Amino acid sequence: MTNLSWKKIHTYLKKNMYSMEPLGAAGPRRLRFSPYAFNGGTVLAIAGEDFSIVASDTRLSEGFSIHTRDSPKCYKLTDKTVIGCSGFHGDCLTLTKIIEARLKMYKHSNNKAMTTGAIAAMLSTILYSRRFFPYYVYNIIGGLDEEGKGARDSFKAGGSASAMLQPLLDNQVGFKNMQNVEHVPLSLDRAMRLVKDVFISAAERDVYTGDALRICIVTKEGIREETVPLRKD
Repeated sequence: MTNLSWKKIHTYLKKNMYSMEPLGAAGPRRLRFSPYAFNGGTVLAIAGEDFSIVASDTRLSEGFSIHTRDSPKCYKLTDKTVIGCSGFHGDCLTLTKIIEARLKMYKHSNNKAMTTGAIAAMLSTILYSRRFFPYYVYNIIGGLDEEGKGARDSFKAGGSASAMLQPLLDNQVGFKNMQNVEHVPLSLDRAMRLVKDVFISAAERDVYTGDALRICIVTKEGIREETVPLRKD
């Protein structure tokens, strides 16, 4: 190694990381390097009249390997706003750091915290600016608006188990495909029970969702967190 120059080392690494290699003697060729990885996980948001819930599991995995069992995907942005991110964990961390930096710049310039709606608009411009090399993330923003009401329209799920969670939310919260049913306003207690039930069901069916459920409840008093154990296999 001491006889090799840095230029030769760089050439060697570049060749072995980005070169094309054949699959067979006369078969197609493929890239050996991919900038993305899927680390699984599921995020969910539900809003009521005066509250908003953002929840996620804590499993961080890749393929059939579990990197850690304690990696929640809910990130507190302000005292009234929480974002849930799942997908490629590296992009999730990068995106949340960019958002936090912009929130600090906004607060120093305007002497106030950015509202939930403004954060959602800012996130859309950040994601659009990376459209040619996009962040591999599923984002859900939940929080309270200026009037103290839930800023989510109603409910949304994203991530590896979203296809399992969304139909349950459509039925129990949105009352889709249900006739002659009274639309009772969603209370915080019922929303909490529903979040726990759907994540327990998802952990039974999705290998990328499990270990624990981290719930962030946003109310006018602030943000409080609750952890519920899920299956660990």
